[in-house]
Amino acid sequence: MNETRLTDGGLRLRPHAVHLDNREALSVTGVIDVASFNDAEVILSTDGGGLTVEGEELKVTKLDLDDGQVTVEGRISAIVYDEDVPERKGLFKRMFR
Repeated sequence: MNETRLTDGGLRLRPHAVHLDNREALSVTGVIDVASFNDAEVILSTDGGGLTVEGEELKVTKLDLDDGQVTVEGRISAIVYDEDVPERKGLFKRMFR
């Protein structure tokens, strides 16, 4: 289900998805922040929780936090979510808090 997130401009859709092509190009949507990155590890905060990408020669080739999109290229060896999963609230709870 698509998540609705309240932003400065009002409500907007920000679905979280992960797409990996041939272990060389990773596209992630629903990204809230990039905590850190180097050529061996990229740590993201997403609507689906914390996400760590591990590999070699990693490069962040696209970063658009306004749209919540990040693309990582390189030799990707692991994609790991944090144990803590964010609480999912119903649409009406988010709209009428």
